[in-house]
Amino acid sequence: MNKQSGIHYLREHREAGSSKPVPVEVTRIRDTVVAGLGDLLQGAFDAVDDSLFELANNARSNNEQNRYFEAMREIRIKRKGVERHFQNTVAQFFANPPHAGQLQEDSLGQQASADNLALVGDDDLEEQVALNAMITKAKVHFQGPLLQLQTRFSKVYEGASDESPVNPMAPEHLCSAFTEAIQALEIQIRERLILLKQFDRYVVSNLGMLLDEANRILIQAGVIPNFRYHGKSGQQHGASEDRSAAANPEGSAVPGEGRQDSSAGSSAVFEQIHQLLARQRANSGIPSRQHDPDIRVIGGSELVGLLATLSLNTQASAENNLSEGEPLTIDLREAVQQILAQANTRDGKKPALKEMDEDLINLVSMLFEFILDDYNLSAPVQVLISRLQIPILKVVIKDKSFFSKTTHPARKLLNALARAGIGWSNSDEKARDKLYEMIHGIVQRILSEFDGDITLFETLNDEFEEFLARENRKSSLVEQRTRESERGRIKSQKAQELVDRVIQERVARYRLPEPVYNILINGWSRVMFLAYLRDDVEHRWQESVKVVDDLIWCLHPHQEDAERDQWVRVVPSLLKSLRAGLEEVSYNAAKLDDTMGQLKHELAEAFRASSSMELTEAPTVQAEDLDEAKNKAELQPEDAAIAEFMAQIDSIEIGNWVEFRLVNGANFRCKLSAIIEEADCFVFVNRMGLKVIEKTRVELAHEMRRGRMTLLEQGAFIDRALDAVVGSLRSKTA
Repeated sequence: MNKQSGIHYLREHREAGSSKPVPVEVTRIRDTVVAGLGDLLQGAFDAVDDSLFELANNARSNNEQNRYFEAMREIRIKRKGVERHFQNTVAQFFANPPHAGQLQEDSLGQQASADNLALVGDDDLEEQVALNAMITKAKVHFQGPLLQLQTRFSKVYEGASDESPVNPMAPEHLCSAFTEAIQALEIQIRERLILLKQFDRYVVSNLGMLLDEANRILIQAGVIPNFRYHGKSGQQHGASEDRSAAANPEGSAVPGEGRQDSSAGSSAVFEQIHQLLARQRANSGIPSRQHDPDIRVIGGSELVGLLATLSLNTQASAENNLSEGEPLTIDLREAVQQILAQANTRDGKKPALKEMDEDLINLVSMLFEFILDDYNLSAPVQVLISRLQIPILKVVIKDKSFFSKTTHPARKLLNALARAGIGWSNSDEKARDKLYEMIHGIVQRILSEFDGDITLFETLNDEFEEFLARENRKSSLVEQRTRESERGRIKSQKAQELVDRVIQERVARYRLPEPVYNILINGWSRVMFLAYLRDDVEHRWQESVKVVDDLIWCLHPHQEDAERDQWVRVVPSLLKSLRAGLEEVSYNAAKLDDTMGQLKHELAEAFRASSSMELTEAPTVQAEDLDEAKNKAELQPEDAAIAEFMAQIDSIEIGNWVEFRLVNGANFRCKLSAIIEEADCFVFVNRMGLKVIEKTRVELAHEMRRGRMTLLEQGAFIDRALDAVVGSLRSKTA
């Protein structure tokens, strides 16, 4: 990161600032937050260690592997120092907090000049982009608790105000503290991005509980205990009282304390979607029916009860055989309207839904439309998940944090089902497949047992994760054996091809005596084969090739005194090397003495020969030269046509899933298990860890160009769906 960035500013700001005592109300928060962040950071570093080890294990070259091991060692050595630095910096924020926006304004002001922009390298820019994305996401996810905390801290700290607020726990401050702490690590940008990714995953994404605890402590201390928050506008209680009632049709107070504080931030995403849908209704000219005297608004537990009836009606036909047929498509809005029409209305008023509940129904419908169109989800699992539309609708009516809280039990379960089912193919047999049976059982239990208690999803998710852990352990062992076997087989195949080429090139140039020819083809070729496989210090292979060249040279007559002197020096060591090598590969031990005797006779005859032969020196074939020639030959015909696809192939990482389509229309899914650089070979396995296909880089590019290979997205399933829905709504209301 650029040294002139916000990190530099923070350091100067803390050093120049006066050391004021921490307010009494904040001391407890500081101790809790610093300790909590320390625990979360330990989890992040453990995950970084695991990630680097996995990358090193799957490295394509020794240099790449050494790079990851060196980074792992560097982080392990300096880890404690980084943790202390981070915690001390965070503690300093509580003693002397920067004003909100001051860090960003200073950073932007410094980076605005052309000179400074010219100094920002690609690595710094890439790191800054990752930080900005992390901070932005945190501000959106924890919008409510952050606003409440900032307002309360601004009342506590002397010199702070609504116009110049402070928040020691702001995501930008915590992220800057971490990037400052890791400056001491001598690692490259890729490893730094891995650090930032795990910091985001383990620390920033779990700030919610620390923010809630900080708010709770300040509420107990009497600091603005009845704070009210209304979506993204951030308006406080007072002038917006009337709008509060509209935004919260239930008529209940929007968060005040404890549990309510937490819910404010957790519903931020839904508030955003609610506003988009409201704008869409306004653009369409649809009038609000909320205050129509002839309408009786139905919501809450009454709506959930009506949905229970709808659930029974829609699942009855598929209850015993959920996996048959096409994915279940339900027009939720139409189905709910039909149920409302049948509802008992003793007061004669027409039943209708609240706008908030209508929006929830529309949102769930759009989510499942995405699910039914999501190619990344395997078709059989897609059918099963489509059955969960009504249970998920019940969930979101009770708890809107489903849309914002990544750890919501129902959301975690759906993500886990989709993630586990990505490798399931139509060719797999449902009846005998444990994974499919497990997913089927989970869907069936939700349909039959879910009565509004969210803990059912938590229980099912725990059971499913435990099942996956057992299955993954077994498949990982199989995959490891498959990977090792393929590496050995491919390396052996390459070694044999190279040995055959080298020997054939030499023997094709000269007419060799029969005994010599037999030794090279049937004996010494095995020595060369083993030398190539064992060539860990890069000399055995060259020595084995040199023996062949020396043997052929010694078989030719030499008239010059210098050459004959050299012949006398070379032959003894040559014979010794030949015997030692042949004995090592157990070459026909019973006839070895006779073979060596015949070889000595041929060499002696060549030495006594009176006429010299015209020789063409045979060049030494290098493995690298052969690989380069082979790659050029493969690339030359259509290199321009597949260039963009080659780049996509290079972006595939170990563990990524793809789908291949065969010429006969069948398809199968598999995971990239290994990239064997020596042979330019990509090895794919199924979810059981068994090899299903291997192809070269060029072959994969051609498959992709022909539309016979598709990369599958593996991000969080519900996150992708929500992004798609929000993007669609924005485009419609733009």
